[in-house]
Amino acid sequence: MTMVGQRDGDEMKDGRRKFDAIVIGSGQGGTPLALSLAEAGWKVALVERKAVGGTCVNEGCTPTKTMIASARIAHLVRRAGDFGVHAGEISLDLERVVQRKRQVVKSFREGSKKRILDSQNLSLIEGSARFVRERQLEVSLQDGRTEFLEADIIVINTGTSPARPEIRGLYDSVAYDSTSIMELDELPEHLIIVGGGYVGLEFGQMFRRFGSEVTIIQRNKQLLSREDEDIADMVLEIMKDEGIDVLLDSEPLQIRSAGGNRISLTVRSSEKETTLAGSHLLLATGRLPNTPDLNLEKAGIQVDGRGFVRVDSRLETTSKGIYAIGDVKGGPAFTHISYDDFRVLKQNLLNGGSSTIEERFVPYVVFIDPQLGRIGLSEKEASSQGRDFRVAKLPFNRVARAIEMDETRGVMKALVDSKTDQIIGAAILGVEGGEIMSAIQIAMMGGLPYTTLRDGIFAHPTLVESLNNLFMTLDS
Repeated sequence: MTMVGQRDGDEMKDGRRKFDAIVIGSGQGGTPLALSLAEAGWKVALVERKAVGGTCVNEGCTPTKTMIASARIAHLVRRAGDFGVHAGEISLDLERVVQRKRQVVKSFREGSKKRILDSQNLSLIEGSARFVRERQLEVSLQDGRTEFLEADIIVINTGTSPARPEIRGLYDSVAYDSTSIMELDELPEHLIIVGGGYVGLEFGQMFRRFGSEVTIIQRNKQLLSREDEDIADMVLEIMKDEGIDVLLDSEPLQIRSAGGNRISLTVRSSEKETTLAGSHLLLATGRLPNTPDLNLEKAGIQVDGRGFVRVDSRLETTSKGIYAIGDVKGGPAFTHISYDDFRVLKQNLLNGGSSTIEERFVPYVVFIDPQLGRIGLSEKEASSQGRDFRVAKLPFNRVARAIEMDETRGVMKALVDSKTDQIIGAAILGVEGGEIMSAIQIAMMGGLPYTTLRDGIFAHPTLVESLNNLFMTLDS
């Protein structure tokens, strides 16, 4: 199926359709890039094999954070008595939770699709693309037909999909990934999660708050392996505080089906082997690029050992005129990084700029509750680089606003260069940690010394005003 804006590609004598640019994938970088190029007068094709919006809208940020919001409400209602409010017994309507998630996703997806269809010079082509030669694509359309497209500029934005770890018996058992787990029509009695990263923790806490028993199995010696040990330890305590069992330094060895969704999972740790019985199994062990079906070798596009597209600092692949943006190129797999890739490419393609992806800030938030917001260097990263720095720390039980809200779990931590007084990194584990981290990021972007935040006047009582006290700890 081809859905056409007001200016389609030129048809060549051999049936090929010629565009100025083709974008493969309508994710958070691909769609705004296609729209921007079309608004500038380029004839653009946007090829999408599944659903407009990509992973973020359909399978990632939007649906997960919508369901996490429901889980937080359940958590707060259970805590209502702590605030002198008696809400009575609560029950979960999982069907309604999933329905609400679907409605939000649908509204985001349809809004994005409408913008595309209303755009002049832009053709939405629904099908699967593969290279047949440099700058030429074959697209298998959803209605069974085939089209051949050509452009001087092609942008690959095909994203990633959940990886499946190598575990004996896995393919003979029912296992869910981060997409399929959100379509359950029954609440897991005991959800076993393989993987203690962002995805595993967010889903683990969410289903625990819904009422499931939850066990998380992590291969590494700490959760969130890229974080500092003190932050990871505190996250572990938060998980345990909510009744989640966490097995660190543990490896899943074998899965056996126990009928229906039920499984038994043998796990080996440094101490012993244990067999767990679960009603549902979630695999949260990372993601792999959607590149195997693209025939990249036909266009001379190189990939790394895991299949991620190799790009230079300006996002160009090893084939001139072909670019890759978003998760498919590897590196930080965050929606805001995909969007920044779009900004880089838009500046360079439309304005003749020289923007690069080098030395850009990579903020991120782990949407557990309380949130973990991160920017810049961690303590172990700064140490490995030989940086001379000081560490400011402030527990949330010393933050006035957090005490008033009875949200005192967590800690603020910031790193300051000893010579320049510049903030070089921060981890904020606490209520609205992502928002507080963003305030610190703005200071870093502006090159402000930590003393500006230490001495700044912030409204009282707010969470951000705690930055005064955080950075005062460096002077004590």
